[in-house]
Amino acid sequence: MAKSFDEILNELVDMDKPLAAETIYRLSDLSSDDLKTLSTRWGAIDPDRRRTLIERLTEISEANFELDFSALARLAMTDLNDDIREAAIEATWADESVDMATRLIAMASGDIANTVRAAAVSALGNFILLGELGKLDPMVARRAENIALKLYNDEKQDITVRRRALEAIGNSSREGVDDLIAQGYKHKDAHMRTSAVFAMGRSCDNKWEKTVLRELNSTDPEMRFEAVRSAGELELRQAIPYLAKALHDEDREIVEMAIWSLGEIGGHESRRLLEDVMERATSPMTMHLPRLSMTRCKWRIWWAKTSKSSLL
Repeated sequence: MAKSFDEILNELVDMDKPLAAETIYRLSDLSSDDLKTLSTRWGAIDPDRRRTLIERLTEISEANFELDFSALARLAMTDLNDDIREAAIEATWADESVDMATRLIAMASGDIANTVRAAAVSALGNFILLGELGKLDPMVARRAENIALKLYNDEKQDITVRRRALEAIGNSSREGVDDLIAQGYKHKDAHMRTSAVFAMGRSCDNKWEKTVLRELNSTDPEMRFEAVRSAGELELRQAIPYLAKALHDEDREIVEMAIWSLGEIGGHESRRLLEDVMERATSPMTMHLPRLSMTRCKWRIWWAKTSKSSLL
């Protein structure tokens, strides 16, 4: 027999109870009555458990698109705990509604926590992109751009907020954005420079080709990761030899991003490299791909090989 919603809530409050999949799944597609009930008991759940819950449902929703945790995510966005609000923003990744854009604009401009403002303006990058693609009200997209520009240009803001704002505005074709990216790349802060390389990829402008290719050889793993990503977004065929090398990187995330980028670039050589990775990933004798999840690796390779660009 399925558990009642009250039983689900009791399990959430009880720290001795594990966050079982059944419990988390029951929080999808909440009715207005269930959401109201959850709201009254949300504060009774331990803060660390609330944060873990939001992180878990984010992972689950990325693997199962049929689940909808948007109601719970919006509730968590009002939490008094900074870490929980930040995690809640990550959980809204699939919500492309005007209402969500408006909420994020408010949080990016007015939240008291640097980490939350940074997460909010980062999430606004997707809405700026939707505006570029004509899939969002132009006025809403413009407001998102204005907030990102304001935060980036405000030198009193924490550097994390400013760099995420630069990443977000990189999605815009607005005049002057290229200058901001170039400015960010010359910044004294190394993290800001990596964000500038991220923004180069999002700009879809091949004027950044030489810079991205150069940074593929960076000794800084974070910079190398962003360069690998941007090489894919810019579909730089000249980057394929570098990406082939990146497939052997000790950093698992760089390996996975190289797989994605090869799929974006496409072509016979990319396909050959991806097939080689698949063979090594499934071989019981392989000593490569340290710490790399084989299931996740296979999914990324499948996605890359079946993407439109990889068939060219």
